[in-house]
Amino acid sequence: MTSMTEPDLVRLAIADAPGALDRLCDEWLPVVLGWTARLAGPRVDPEDAAHDVFLVVFRRLPELQQPEAFGAWLYGITRRVISAHRRRAWFRRWLPGGVPEIPAVDGDPARHVEQGDVAARVWKALDALAIHHREVLVLCDLEERADSEVAEMLGVPKGTVKSRLRRARVALRQLVPDLAAEELRAAADDRERDLQEPELNHLGGAR
Repeated sequence: MTSMTEPDLVRLAIADAPGALDRLCDEWLPVVLGWTARLAGPRVDPEDAAHDVFLVVFRRLPELQQPEAFGAWLYGITRRVISAHRRRAWFRRWLPGGVPEIPAVDGDPARHVEQGDVAARVWKALDALAIHHREVLVLCDLEERADSEVAEMLGVPKGTVKSRLRRARVALRQLVPDLAAEELRAAADDRERDLQEPELNHLGGAR
């Protein structure tokens, strides 16, 4: 059986084929939840925002002219929904309510508290960045998407993505100076592993 491509699935969903729209949404729901969780900020419920994104998808999918561009089209909808939720959150900011907790950080227990503090400040700093800086950090650095793909999703030239990403990284490091220390520590750990590997390989060959 030939595997179905994403554009094929989108075409079936547009044609209202049985089960196609449900399958398409199931495949993209984790991606949209990732976008809403990372881009919307702590005062927006990511599940509520993702729900609203798919309400728009259900209503507007027949208008999509290029099934191959579904990802970029979906991201555009997500951006607009996030903006609407952030505007509503602005008016609710003085009302009582909880802020989502930062997920627990795995790793060395001795550094758990330190890393958790850095993670909390990173998320706070991300929320403080301009949206065009925040979204390139999320799409390029967190989701590891190619510059060309991000450029298509945002509707800007590839060079614009690169310049925004460069400025966003600088801004994030300024807001969270500990990031530089974490990067240096990680680089040192990598160098130490690289130095140890030849020695281990040599010992292994000697046996």
